[in-house]
Amino acid sequence: MTDYDFNDDIFAEEEEETPVKERTKIDTLDIFSILLLIGAVCLGGYFLLVFLNPYTAMNPLPPDTPIPPVIIPTATITPQPLGELWTPTPTIQPTLTNTPRPTFTPIPTNTPIVLFEPTATPITPTATATPGLPFEADIQYIDSTIIHPDAGCNWLGVGGTIEDMDKSPLVGVAVRIQGELLGQTVDSVTLSGIATAYGRSGFELVLGEAPIPSNETLYIRLFDQAGLPLSDKIYFNTSAECNENLVLIRFKKVR
Repeated sequence: MTDYDFNDDIFAEEEEETPVKERTKIDTLDIFSILLLIGAVCLGGYFLLVFLNPYTAMNPLPPDTPIPPVIIPTATITPQPLGELWTPTPTIQPTLTNTPRPTFTPIPTNTPIVLFEPTATPITPTATATPGLPFEADIQYIDSTIIHPDAGCNWLGVGGTIEDMDKSPLVGVAVRIQGELLGQTVDSVTLSGIATAYGRSGFELVLGEAPIPSNETLYIRLFDQAGLPLSDKIYFNTSAECNENLVLIRFKKVR
C-alpha cells in the first residue's frame, strides 16, 4: 500500500487545475456569442431603419423620389356687387320753332339814272309762267326718315336735285316755294347744292314740324342768278301720312 499512497494534497491539486481550463473555454464562447448577438441586433436595426425610412442616407439603393401630385385649385365664383339703380330724370324737350328761311334777293341789275323824280310809282312786274322753260320736274312722296332718321314723323318739307340735260348736277340755282299751308303764307328760298344729302345739287325747304295735308296750295319754281324763272310754277300736294312727309322733286333740263 505504500506504493499507492495517496494523500489529500494530490487530489486537491488535480481538482484545482481542471476547472481553470474549462472556465477559459466558456469565456471565449460567451464573448463570441455576445459579439454575434450585438452584430445581429445592429443589422436588424439597420434593416428596420431602412424599412421605416427608405430615403435615408444610409440606404445604398434608395427608391426614386415620388412626384408630388398636382393640385388644381377650384375656381371660386365671386359675385359682383350691383351698383345703385339708375333712375331716369325727366328732361323737358325744348319746343321747336319753325324759323323761315331768308327770302331770295335777286342780283340787282343796272338802273338808268334819271334827273327828276317820277310822279307815279311804277308797279313791280310779277314773274309769269313762260311756256317752253328749260326745266321740268318729277314729284314723289317718300318717308323723311330716309334723309332725317332722327326726325321721325315730326317733320314736313320739300327736297330734291337739279340736273342738266346730260344728268350733270347744277349748283347755285335758286329754288323758291310759295303759296299757303293751313291758311299761313309760305315764301321760302334756298339754293341748290346746300343739302348734299340728296346729291351734289341737292336742296331742301322745311315746311313744318308735322305732316299737314294740302291740295295744290303750294308751288315750287326755279330762278337763275338774275331772278329770271327757269321753270313754270309746279304745284304739289302735301300728305298727313308719316311715310309721305317728304315731297321729293327732281328737276331736269329738257331743252
